[in-house]
Amino acid sequence: MTLPQGITPGIWTLDMSHSEIGFTVRHAGISKVRGRFTDASAEAHVGPSLSASSLHATVKTASFDSGDANRDAHVRGADFFDVEQFPEMTFRATGIEGDGEDYTVTGDLTIRGVTKSVELEVEFTGVAVDPFGATRAGFSAEAEISRKEFGLTWNAVLEAGGVLVSDKVKINVDAALVKQA
Repeated sequence: MTLPQGITPGIWTLDMSHSEIGFTVRHAGISKVRGRFTDASAEAHVGPSLSASSLHATVKTASFDSGDANRDAHVRGADFFDVEQFPEMTFRATGIEGDGEDYTVTGDLTIRGVTKSVELEVEFTGVAVDPFGATRAGFSAEAEISRKEFGLTWNAVLEAGGVLVSDKVKINVDAALVKQA
């Protein structure tokens, strides 16, 4: 399979200052809570074709931020990410398919030491050269996972029925990658 238009072989790295890695989870069955990670890195080794390319990303779990200090402390703690024992989450692509703007990236996602295969639906948003001469590529990706499959099982039963935190988590990534010289 051919590379997206404007993507050339070489090493491309994540520009975290122009990217966002986050997720959404339903809270109390009625609202959505969003969180993001502010410290991550990724490197794509682009070959002459998609099948000859690779991607590896690392997220620092202690960088979790939801805008609420109490919730952030709880999510970083042993009930959820347990950042002391599991300081990183990783994603390593095992397959890349698609063409044009739409791709599927299959890979191994590791959270809390548990690795599961996940499919990211990826939209390629283009390539541009910035005013400083750097070649940048944009991608948006989404996936849905079961947090329980990764050992994130903490919950509380609601008085009216149901649970406080849904099992289903939507992962959202907006990434800017920069080609290295």
